[in-house]
Amino acid sequence: MRARRRTSAALTALSLATVMLTACGTGGLGAGGTSAGEHSITVLMVNNPQMLELQELTAKHFTEETGIEVNFVVKVEQDMRDTASTEFANQSGIYDVATLSNFEIPYYAQAGWISDMESIANDPEFDQDDILPPMTEALSADGKVYGEPFYGESSFLMYRKDLFEKHGIDMPANPTWEQVAGFAAKIDEAEPDMRGICLRGLAGWGDNLASITTVVNTMGGTWFDEDWNAQVNKGGFKKAANFYVDLVRKHGEAGAATFSFPQCLNAMQQGKVAMWYDATSGAGSLEAAESPVKGKVGYVAAPHDQTENAGWLYTWAWAIQKASRHQEDAAKFVAWASSKEYEELVMADTENDTGGPTNVPAGKRASTYANPEYLEVAGSFATPTMNAIKNAQADNPGVQKRPYNGIQFVGVPSFTDFGTECAKQLSSAISGSKTTDAALDRCQSLAQEYGDVQKEKQ
Repeated sequence: MRARRRTSAALTALSLATVMLTACGTGGLGAGGTSAGEHSITVLMVNNPQMLELQELTAKHFTEETGIEVNFVVKVEQDMRDTASTEFANQSGIYDVATLSNFEIPYYAQAGWISDMESIANDPEFDQDDILPPMTEALSADGKVYGEPFYGESSFLMYRKDLFEKHGIDMPANPTWEQVAGFAAKIDEAEPDMRGICLRGLAGWGDNLASITTVVNTMGGTWFDEDWNAQVNKGGFKKAANFYVDLVRKHGEAGAATFSFPQCLNAMQQGKVAMWYDATSGAGSLEAAESPVKGKVGYVAAPHDQTENAGWLYTWAWAIQKASRHQEDAAKFVAWASSKEYEELVMADTENDTGGPTNVPAGKRASTYANPEYLEVAGSFATPTMNAIKNAQADNPGVQKRPYNGIQFVGVPSFTDFGTECAKQLSSAISGSKTTDAALDRCQSLAQEYGDVQKEKQ
């Protein structure tokens, strides 16, 4: 998702180039990136629908109640990540708060770039115990909370239950990957105008490699053994990669090497595929009022093989820059944006396309899944989503011990380098321009370069 070497470079001494800001929010930016008001903060965030809804509600509610002006700087994901890595490494204080994921937050904390959020976590009104435990654990370092989730997700299998019933196919609650491959073949044969399954093929450490790595984990593979020896072109990793590539080439969408979440979502909504393995957040769009497949989709656990659970764990969360000169105001914003109160505001905002129950930034609080109003529209996928998140084990996702955390990624900064390059190799295998084994051999070499660096540190 980022260009090679960018994040690794952020961990070394960087010189801050001029950052072009496009601000939208409740106040204008002044010198140093802060607004003219005494109480104001600048928030860097990714441009997705939930964040756009946040902009609307912040001015109407948070600023009115607290007097704190919030200037939002909104960027596409890759640009946002690049800006955050440069800004936080340099500690220049331009941004008080940024949206970071559970990939970045642990090592940003260890690098001393972000403030802990113990004041929020210990506030009874915020109710940290209501945050789903895997989220709290993924956003913590050395026993302290360093990020609060805006929304969270795992992964599961979505399928057209009407078509499965039509063709006499029974979908188990916990399917295996072999069963899923069989179902895809049956649908291909029975429905000439439909493909059996949609899987991510677009190159990126957070795109095709995210899905593939969950298959690797459950089929007995790992990126590295305990001694940092790369295991990419052998054993369970090789089995999983070949399985994934073969499945998507035989029964997946045409042009799969260009498909990620949005393309698969569209294919599922338009009735072009019968199954889709991806983020739990996709269910809200499938069940939205205007969705052509509303009420026709079933949701079951991520397909597995040797492990009981195989779903990933991801969250867009708030982090406060250590160099921020507005720590208290930033903490108030984070506490509000991740609160139960905020979810209720989104649920009640039915006048905007980005509001309403299906747009609640869910996947982080247990109370969300006990809210009758939310369950009225999310009943079909709420329990599978919560179970997927609760069962995600970032510290033990496979069948063997490993020297890193992470389910769909390797939780080390350099993964954005060797992971991105490996993703390109596997995307080439999906497109048919090279064999999967050749792609894995190249991935093995890339991964071992990093493993050798770690060995030298031991």
